[in-house]
Amino acid sequence: MTGYARLRRSSPDGEVVLSIKAVNHRGLDIHFHLPPDFDPYEHSIRAVVRRLVSRGHLEIRASYKRNADDAEAQLNLPMLDAYVAAWRLSAERHGITAEPDLSGALRLPGMLSPGTDRDPEASMEKFLCELTEDTVKELNIFREREGHDTLAVLLDRNAHIRAAVARVGDIRSRAMPAFQARMRERLADILSGAQLDPQRIVQEAAILADRSDIGEEIARLGIHTGELEKLLNAAGEVGKKLDFLLQEMNRETNTMLSKTNGIGEQGLTITETALGIKADIEKIREQSLNLE
Repeated sequence: MTGYARLRRSSPDGEVVLSIKAVNHRGLDIHFHLPPDFDPYEHSIRAVVRRLVSRGHLEIRASYKRNADDAEAQLNLPMLDAYVAAWRLSAERHGITAEPDLSGALRLPGMLSPGTDRDPEASMEKFLCELTEDTVKELNIFREREGHDTLAVLLDRNAHIRAAVARVGDIRSRAMPAFQARMRERLADILSGAQLDPQRIVQEAAILADRSDIGEEIARLGIHTGELEKLLNAAGEVGKKLDFLLQEMNRETNTMLSKTNGIGEQGLTITETALGIKADIEKIREQSLNLE
């Protein structure tokens, strides 16, 4: 299912904005667009996403704005004061007038530090994982809401199909005289000028009936619509089962269409109705791609 979520949150070192956009995909495909500072944490973020999302193409983007006072907070001022004092004492003792080399001072080990007892990398990793989890939860809420809307559309389409199948059944009943007349004509063609075994005549009649009557297709489509409703309301992943069932429904409809010739106006009405059924089946198939 498609979805979007975006959260903004302040860390000890700055502000982070994380967004996740999801579109349909058979598997789970994650693409990251992170600032260089976050590269070491991509694996941990990915693990959080995989734990909470089973499928979809996800675009994960983050922006990072450091705190304005971050550089000052990391400067070891006592060490710098000691360095400047030592420089000036040495300069006075040896008669040197040069000023302290602050550039060199900043490169000394320990001069620049986090300024706190916390481990900055561990702290940022924990912060990003928590932010990712919260953002994914917002995404899943969005996708769940969309899923409910999609389910309602699919159930409505299935109801259309069930009603159409019932109409076809009613039309078939009214078309039986035309159907029987066609059967008689075909049997007359078979029997004309030929001496056939009575058993052969029965077999030919059965074959003609099977090739012309749509009663079985109507019955099976009715059963399939009931199974489709159960499947749509079932929990868990139903993609493969749904795809198979829709293929069967489409096959029954195609068979129905192949049997409606030669029964007059009722046949045309059945054809139009069956084409509508096929259209609804295709719409269900397209919309079902949004379901997990």
